[in-house]
Amino acid sequence: MAKGHILVVEDERDISDLLKLQLQSMDYQVTVIENGDSALELIQTPVEQRENSTPIDLYILDRMLPGTDGLEICKFLRMYRQTKEKPILMVTALTEPEHIIEGLDAGGDDYINKPFDINILAARVRSLMRRSTQMEKSNAATEEVITLGPITLDMSQCKVSIDGSDLDLTLSEYKLMVAFFHQPGKVLTRNQLVEFIQDGPVHVTDRTIDTHVFGLRKKLGDHSELIETIRGIGYRVKSYV
Repeated sequence: MAKGHILVVEDERDISDLLKLQLQSMDYQVTVIENGDSALELIQTPVEQRENSTPIDLYILDRMLPGTDGLEICKFLRMYRQTKEKPILMVTALTEPEHIIEGLDAGGDDYINKPFDINILAARVRSLMRRSTQMEKSNAATEEVITLGPITLDMSQCKVSIDGSDLDLTLSEYKLMVAFFHQPGKVLTRNQLVEFIQDGPVHVTDRTIDTHVFGLRKKLGDHSELIETIRGIGYRVKSYV
């Protein structure tokens, strides 16, 4: 039985063939589309009317495509009710930080640069699929308490604790923890974090985010490595298996 269904939108045949072969070897169903417009058409077709009627669990999008590009497809997936919480892996030959940030700000969960190591890609896919499963379970249970390793976020009481000991966090630090804990393993850009903690007329900047993360790490003490810096892009919280 397949572990899940992955849609690959990639117009370079050598790369799409490599992706399909690798993902099938990992026991995933794989659908490959080479054109952005065709991908949007498939996404909007009801599952029961598709040739492969299995719901798609992960989207792997090339950034540059004929027709609608990967960035626009990513934005659509995030706005479309049926797909807004599905994981998206962006594949791009554009390696500048601003290009990567564009993809993440558009809604991508992770990215990988061409040419890529197939083992690293496999690890990214496993991580995204695992996180998607965790999120589905969390949504089904409407959990108010999220635990990552020794750290617990209790939404009902607005508190964070380590091994049962509460941390004294500012409101902005708490908001950052909420953002991180609801998407463990996902790279969050500074722009995304600014939007998350922005409060009314108070102006939050990229530098302010860095200051809050610095303070948060100090309060996490021996567990400060939980928050990883993604150089030139933003931050993410490690996923615990």
